[in-house]
Amino acid sequence: MLILLSDAFDPSLPGRLEKFGEVTDDKRRAAEANVVLIRSKTKVTREYIDAAPKLRLVIRGGVGLDNVDQVHAKARGIEVHNTAAASSVAVAELAMAMMLALPNHLVQGHNSMVAGQWLKKELKRTELYHKTLGILGCGRIGRELARRAAAFDMTILGYDIVSIDDPLIAQVADPNDLLRRADYISIHLPLTDATAGMIHAGTLAQMKDGVRIVNTGRGKVVIEKDVVAALESGKIAGYATDVWYSDPPENTPLLGAPNTLLLPHIGASTEENLLRIGDIIVELLEDYTQRN
Repeated sequence: MLILLSDAFDPSLPGRLEKFGEVTDDKRRAAEANVVLIRSKTKVTREYIDAAPKLRLVIRGGVGLDNVDQVHAKARGIEVHNTAAASSVAVAELAMAMMLALPNHLVQGHNSMVAGQWLKKELKRTELYHKTLGILGCGRIGRELARRAAAFDMTILGYDIVSIDDPLIAQVADPNDLLRRADYISIHLPLTDATAGMIHAGTLAQMKDGVRIVNTGRGKVVIEKDVVAALESGKIAGYATDVWYSDPPENTPLLGAPNTLLLPHIGASTEENLLRIGDIIVELLEDYTQRN
């Protein structure tokens, strides 16, 4: 069995996988690979799948599977798995860090000091204490974020298409109701036909003036130009994102927008999480080899 590591994983992973077969990171050997391990960079499209006749298993180190053509993979008899359980803490901690950074002007404060400015009077802080957090998507990551927000005595609202079984989260049936009530909105939604472009000029208009939005879900859940217009008008007090239309983003209007915190898709890139991803990959391969 040939295992292709098509993206970056923890350096210890190749050695852990040698018991299953030959391990390579040479992408030119994709046509020979039986197993392909990816993160967000590699796109397992229909064309990729058709060019890999021996492929039988794709494992995505992370949560989202929108970079895999799952329909075509299934038609070709290829199993597709992710490692959703691994990334919850890492992404939730980043979302919480962004929520703290926006109202405390951490980036602007640091950059102004480096530039020789003293903006003690200009940088006005607000607190998370007793504010309302709306979580869009209350799966593993959303629930981990709720645990952290509860420590700040925030009121926590949640929207999901399934029942939210969490005592910290008050489930809201209508996402627009959540958008109207929240001081902070944290996006943890997958990209689907229903969620694509969900945050647009119309939904932004329903939000509180001065709302702050954090996105560690998927970039295409928001219409970037509408977010920029809301930032420029002051409707949104801050927008922080770790996710983009493409990695890296191309011609995004957010690069010139005010009151933003922009990160290069590092939500799952903690040392601890990469080790957890490796653990799950080993478990998945053990299960696969036992069945085949």
